[in-house]
Amino acid sequence: MSNIARLRSFVADFTRLADRAGGVESTLIEGGKPLLRELIRADDWLPPAFATAHPSRYQQYLLHCDPLERFSVVSFVWGGGQSTPIHNHTVWGLIGVLRGAETGARYELGAPGTPPRRLGDQRLESGDIEAVSPTLGDVHRVSNALSDRVSISIHIYGANIGAVRRRTFDEKDGAAREFVSGYSSDVTPNVWSRPS
Repeated sequence: MSNIARLRSFVADFTRLADRAGGVESTLIEGGKPLLRELIRADDWLPPAFATAHPSRYQQYLLHCDPLERFSVVSFVWGGGQSTPIHNHTVWGLIGVLRGAETGARYELGAPGTPPRRLGDQRLESGDIEAVSPTLGDVHRVSNALSDRVSISIHIYGANIGAVRRRTFDEKDGAAREFVSGYSSDVTPNVWSRPS
Protein backbone atom coordinates (compact mmCIF):
# COMPACT_ATOMS: atom_id res chain seq x y z
CA MET A 1 0.00 0.00 0.00
CA SER A 2 1.32 3.42 -0.88
CA ASN A 3 1.75 6.17 1.68
CA ILE A 4 -0.95 8.34 0.08
CA ALA A 5 -0.76 10.75 3.04
CA ARG A 6 2.32 12.32 1.40
CA LEU A 7 0.28 13.25 -1.67
CA ARG A 8 -2.61 14.45 0.53
CA SER A 9 -0.24 16.76 2.46
CA PHE A 10 1.26 18.06 -0.78
CA VAL A 11 -2.18 18.86 -2.21
CA ALA A 12 -3.17 20.70 0.99
CA ASP A 13 0.11 22.66 1.10
CA PHE A 14 -0.07 23.58 -2.59
CA THR A 15 -3.70 24.69 -2.19
CA ARG A 16 -2.64 27.02 0.64
CA LEU A 17 0.17 28.34 -1.59
CA ALA A 18 -2.29 28.95 -4.44
CA ASP A 19 -4.56 30.85 -2.05
CA ARG A 20 -1.68 33.08 -0.88
CA ALA A 21 -0.11 33.59 -4.32
CA GLY A 22 -3.19 35.01 -5.97
CA GLY A 23 -2.09 33.71 -9.37
CA VAL A 24 1.38 35.33 -9.28
CA GLU A 25 3.55 32.93 -11.32
CA SER A 26 6.88 33.68 -9.62
CA THR A 27 5.36 33.12 -6.17
CA LEU A 28 3.82 29.81 -7.25
CA ILE A 29 7.05 28.57 -8.84
CA GLU A 30 9.37 29.62 -6.00
CA GLY A 31 6.93 28.55 -3.29
CA GLY A 32 6.13 25.32 -5.10
CA LYS A 33 9.72 24.10 -5.54
CA PRO A 34 10.30 23.16 -1.88
CA LEU A 35 6.87 21.52 -1.70
CA LEU A 36 7.60 19.40 -4.78
CA ARG A 37 11.12 18.64 -3.53
CA GLU A 38 9.64 17.25 -0.30
CA LEU A 39 7.07 15.16 -2.21
CA ILE A 40 9.65 13.51 -4.49
CA ARG A 41 12.15 13.04 -1.65
CA ALA A 42 10.34 9.79 -0.75
CA ASP A 43 9.25 7.14 -3.23
CA ASP A 44 6.58 5.36 -1.20
CA TRP A 45 3.41 7.26 -2.05
CA LEU A 46 2.62 6.90 -5.78
CA PRO A 47 -0.01 4.16 -6.25
CA PRO A 48 1.09 1.49 -8.77
CA ALA A 49 -1.84 2.25 -11.09
CA PHE A 50 -0.35 5.73 -11.66
CA ALA A 51 3.19 4.43 -12.20
CA THR A 52 2.48 1.97 -15.03
CA ALA A 53 4.35 2.36 -18.32
CA HIS A 54 2.86 1.71 -21.76
CA PRO A 55 5.04 -0.23 -24.23
CA SER A 56 4.91 2.41 -26.98
CA ARG A 57 4.11 5.83 -25.49
CA TYR A 58 4.52 7.82 -22.31
CA GLN A 59 1.59 8.03 -19.89
CA GLN A 60 0.17 11.17 -18.25
CA TYR A 61 -1.85 10.30 -15.13
CA LEU A 62 -3.86 12.95 -13.29
CA LEU A 63 -3.18 12.72 -9.55
CA HIS A 64 -5.14 15.81 -8.48
CA CYS A 65 -6.77 18.88 -9.99
CA ASP A 66 -7.63 21.90 -7.87
CA PRO A 67 -11.42 22.44 -7.97
CA LEU A 68 -10.83 25.93 -9.39
CA GLU A 69 -8.31 24.52 -11.90
CA ARG A 70 -5.54 26.78 -10.52
CA PHE A 71 -3.15 23.80 -10.59
CA SER A 72 -2.97 20.13 -11.45
CA VAL A 73 -0.64 17.36 -10.28
CA VAL A 74 0.34 14.74 -12.85
CA SER A 75 2.63 11.71 -12.95
CA PHE A 76 4.44 11.19 -16.24
CA VAL A 77 5.56 7.60 -16.74
CA TRP A 78 8.20 7.01 -19.39
CA GLY A 79 9.10 3.61 -20.80
CA GLY A 80 12.70 3.12 -21.87
CA GLY A 81 13.66 5.70 -24.50
CA GLN A 82 10.18 7.26 -24.83
CA SER A 83 9.82 10.99 -25.48
CA THR A 84 7.36 13.76 -26.24
CA PRO A 85 7.25 15.77 -29.43
CA ILE A 86 8.51 19.36 -29.23
CA HIS A 87 5.67 21.17 -27.45
CA ASN A 88 4.64 24.13 -25.32
CA HIS A 89 2.54 24.47 -22.16
CA THR A 90 1.06 28.02 -22.19
CA VAL A 91 1.09 27.94 -18.34
CA TRP A 92 3.78 27.68 -15.64
CA GLY A 93 4.91 24.24 -14.56
CA LEU A 94 7.25 22.44 -12.18
CA ILE A 95 8.81 19.09 -13.07
CA GLY A 96 10.38 16.85 -10.41
CA VAL A 97 11.92 13.46 -11.10
CA LEU A 98 10.69 10.75 -8.74
CA ARG A 99 12.36 7.70 -10.35
CA GLY A 100 15.03 7.29 -12.98
CA ALA A 101 16.15 10.26 -15.09
CA GLU A 102 14.89 12.39 -17.94
CA THR A 103 16.35 14.80 -20.45
CA GLY A 104 14.71 18.09 -21.33
CA ALA A 105 15.74 19.74 -24.60
CA ARG A 106 14.76 23.42 -24.77
CA TYR A 107 13.87 25.07 -28.07
CA GLU A 108 13.34 28.55 -29.46
CA LEU A 109 10.82 29.10 -32.23
CA GLY A 110 11.91 31.03 -35.31
CA ALA A 111 10.25 32.53 -38.35
CA PRO A 112 7.46 30.49 -39.98
CA GLY A 113 8.86 27.64 -42.05
CA THR A 114 12.12 27.36 -40.09
CA PRO A 115 13.01 24.57 -37.69
CA PRO A 116 12.94 25.25 -33.94
CA ARG A 117 16.44 26.05 -32.68
CA ARG A 118 17.72 23.71 -29.97
CA LEU A 119 19.08 25.78 -27.09
CA GLY A 120 20.49 22.95 -25.01
CA ASP A 121 19.70 19.89 -22.94
CA GLN A 122 19.28 19.40 -19.23
CA ARG A 123 19.42 15.99 -17.58
CA LEU A 124 17.32 15.65 -14.45
CA GLU A 125 18.07 12.86 -11.99
CA SER A 126 15.85 11.59 -9.20
CA GLY A 127 15.17 14.52 -6.85
CA ASP A 128 15.92 17.24 -9.43
CA ILE A 129 13.38 19.96 -10.27
CA GLU A 130 12.95 22.20 -13.31
CA ALA A 131 10.50 25.06 -14.01
CA VAL A 132 8.84 25.96 -17.31
CA SER A 133 6.55 28.82 -18.33
CA PRO A 134 5.99 31.18 -21.22
CA THR A 135 8.19 33.72 -19.38
CA LEU A 136 11.01 31.27 -18.45
CA GLY A 137 11.02 29.14 -21.60
CA ASP A 138 8.03 27.09 -22.57
CA VAL A 139 9.02 25.01 -25.61
CA HIS A 140 10.81 21.72 -25.05
CA ARG A 141 10.97 17.99 -25.69
CA VAL A 142 11.22 15.59 -22.75
CA SER A 143 12.71 12.10 -23.00
CA ASN A 144 13.38 9.22 -20.66
CA ALA A 145 17.16 9.43 -20.27
CA LEU A 146 17.26 5.67 -19.66
CA SER A 147 16.82 3.22 -22.50
CA ASP A 148 16.34 0.14 -20.34
CA ARG A 149 13.95 1.12 -17.55
CA VAL A 150 11.01 3.28 -16.54
CA SER A 151 11.41 6.85 -15.34
CA ILE A 152 8.68 8.80 -13.52
CA SER A 153 8.37 12.54 -13.04
CA ILE A 154 5.78 14.51 -11.10
CA HIS A 155 4.53 17.68 -12.79
CA ILE A 156 2.59 20.57 -11.30
CA TYR A 157 0.95 22.92 -13.81
CA GLY A 158 -0.85 26.24 -13.41
CA ALA A 159 -4.08 24.87 -14.91
CA ASN A 160 -5.89 21.60 -15.58
CA ILE A 161 -3.15 20.69 -18.05
CA GLY A 162 -5.11 17.84 -19.64
CA ALA A 163 -7.71 20.39 -20.83
CA VAL A 164 -5.36 23.16 -22.01
CA ARG A 165 -5.08 23.87 -25.76
CA ARG A 166 -1.37 23.65 -26.55
CA ARG A 167 0.85 23.13 -29.58
CA THR A 168 3.43 20.69 -30.89
CA PHE A 169 6.07 21.94 -33.32
CA ASP A 170 7.52 20.03 -36.26
CA GLU A 171 11.27 19.71 -35.88
CA LYS A 172 11.88 20.26 -39.62
CA ASP A 173 9.84 23.39 -40.33
CA GLY A 174 8.38 24.49 -36.98
CA ALA A 175 4.81 23.93 -38.18
CA ALA A 176 2.46 24.13 -35.18
CA ARG A 177 -0.31 21.64 -34.50
CA GLU A 178 -2.85 22.27 -31.75
CA PHE A 179 -3.61 19.51 -29.25
CA VAL A 180 -5.29 18.84 -25.92
CA SER A 181 -3.45 16.09 -24.08
CA GLY A 182 -6.14 14.66 -21.82
CA TYR A 183 -5.04 11.99 -19.35
CA SER A 184 -4.10 8.31 -19.53
CA SER A 185 -6.72 7.17 -17.01
CA ASP A 186 -10.25 8.11 -16.01
CA VAL A 187 -9.60 7.99 -12.26
CA THR A 188 -7.45 9.79 -9.70
CA PRO A 189 -5.95 8.37 -6.50
CA ASN A 190 -8.13 8.62 -3.41
CA VAL A 191 -6.00 10.97 -1.31
CA TRP A 192 -8.79 11.30 1.27
CA SER A 193 -8.80 7.66 2.41
CA ARG A 194 -7.47 7.14 5.93
CA PRO A 195 -7.53 3.40 6.58
CA SER A 196 -7.37 2.43 10.22
